[in-house]
Amino acid sequence: MAGQTLSEKLLSRKAGRTVRAGEIAICTVDFALGTDASVPMALDYFDAMGGTAPLRPEQLIFAFDHYAPAPSAKSALLQARIRRFASAHDVKVFDVGAGIGHQLMVEHGYARPGRLLVGADSHSVMYGATGCFATGIGSSDLAGVMMSGKVWLKVPESIRVELTGAPGAGVGGKDIALALARRLGADGAAYQTLEFHGDGIAALDFDDRLVIANMVIEMGAKNALFPVDDIARAYLAQRPWQGDPDELEDLFADDDADYASRLMLDLSTVEPNVARPHQVDNVVTVSELGHTPIHMAYLGTCTGGRVKDFREALAVLREHGGPAPGVQLVVTPASREVMEDLVRGGELADFLAFGAIVVTPGCGSCCGTGGAIPGDGINVVSTANRNFKGRMGNATANIYLASPQVCAASAVAGYLVAPSQLGHR
Repeated sequence: MAGQTLSEKLLSRKAGRTVRAGEIAICTVDFALGTDASVPMALDYFDAMGGTAPLRPEQLIFAFDHYAPAPSAKSALLQARIRRFASAHDVKVFDVGAGIGHQLMVEHGYARPGRLLVGADSHSVMYGATGCFATGIGSSDLAGVMMSGKVWLKVPESIRVELTGAPGAGVGGKDIALALARRLGADGAAYQTLEFHGDGIAALDFDDRLVIANMVIEMGAKNALFPVDDIARAYLAQRPWQGDPDELEDLFADDDADYASRLMLDLSTVEPNVARPHQVDNVVTVSELGHTPIHMAYLGTCTGGRVKDFREALAVLREHGGPAPGVQLVVTPASREVMEDLVRGGELADFLAFGAIVVTPGCGSCCGTGGAIPGDGINVVSTANRNFKGRMGNATANIYLASPQVCAASAVAGYLVAPSQLGHR
């Protein structure tokens, strides 16, 4: 019999038996995330199931990030309901201003190698950068976890993604993620794992891996898995450890594991990319674009709101004197920790000096429930992970997805460009 993929190994551990792709596995969950956008419905399901108290409240984390701060009386009431439930049952809450739940799950040490994490938000796949099986679930499934501490999953087939080479100057995790989206399409990895291998992984820092893992859902993937190497260990060593420190170990796929398909990507061939409206797989290189004017540059979200992202963008802005007249610059840190780092380093003051609008740490404008909503017909270049029509709260706006460096360069030029093109305006 063939060996196991990493997904099969991780889910076998949590199911208490050997499982293979295609099987249904009932798995014990290590931690489950709910947000202020998904917990209220989960509580409705929990009540309908006859729930009185979560079986394992210590495995639940609630994050107030989609409505931060609450933009309406209705959302404030929903948040109050979550607070009451969490207080009554000793559930961990990251309240308004703490940041995006996905960022917090990694920063605070919930995401660790070998674990099974689920989140009632599709971008929970991001935690796979730490070597854990992580996937999004619905609010009803979250209620099921609250009742039983477990979740049922169909064990996914895996695509082996072999990364070689190293990215060139001005190319980062977002460009690589968009290159994969261009290759695979919006459903090319439907209900499959993207399992990353190859020497090219060593050329990716941990932030790059978070971005790539986050965006596999835009290719239909069930989860992403990166190996636990020295770069991952160095990052995790700086983070607190939630849960039992003796339960985990490094896991790797077997050499003879059975993969549904294989994909090769030479990172040295990846260029700065842009996803055009209104699909994430509508990707072209920046050099292929015509003269596309930009009215808003959005820096933030769980794919572009970390310290590295802001520093890369700020370096471009400083070099070229800031945004062009008429371009609105919006800054939304992914967490309070990120914002505090930017304050200490002086970067936040520089953004303010460039006229940036600074928004409370959280999801901000990404899903259109708060933050700076673009006006009618506005072209936005954003570090976010989705550009669907209406995604930022205005269906007439056009959202282009790009790296922090491309977003900053486009803010400087007033139209979509890469930093390397600014000298040739």
